[in-house]
Amino acid sequence: MQGLLNVVAILSVILLVSVMISLRRAHIRVEHSVAWFAAALVLLLISTAPGVLDAIALWSGLSDGPTTLVFLAFVVFLVVLYRFSRVISDLKDANIALAQKLAILEFRFQTFHEKQQSAESR
Repeated sequence: MQGLLNVVAILSVILLVSVMISLRRAHIRVEHSVAWFAAALVLLLISTAPGVLDAIALWSGLSDGPTTLVFLAFVVFLVVLYRFSRVISDLKDANIALAQKLAILEFRFQTFHEKQQSAESR
C-alpha cells in the first residue's frame, strides 16, 4: 500500500507544479486553477497521511486503504469535472446570448443604413 501512496503523492505534486506553471504562463485562468489546486492538495494530504486514509476507510466502510484512495481520487476528479461542465455550460449560454445581441445590432445597423441611403437619394 505504501507504494500506491507514494505514487499518488508524486502525481499530486506533479499536478500542483503543472497547474502553477500553466497559471504562470497564462494557459489557465486563476478561477479554474483553484479546483485543480484543491484536488491536488486533497490527494496529497490523503496520500501523505495514512491515518487520515485509514479513518476515511473505516468511516466509509470500505475494506482497505488502496480501495479508499482510488475511490476518493475518483470522487475528487468527478467533482472537478462537474464544476468545469458547469463553467462550459455557462460559457455556451453566454455565447448564444452574445450571438443573438450581435444579430440584433447588425439588423438595426442595416436598417439604419438603408433608411439613411433612401433619405439621401430623395
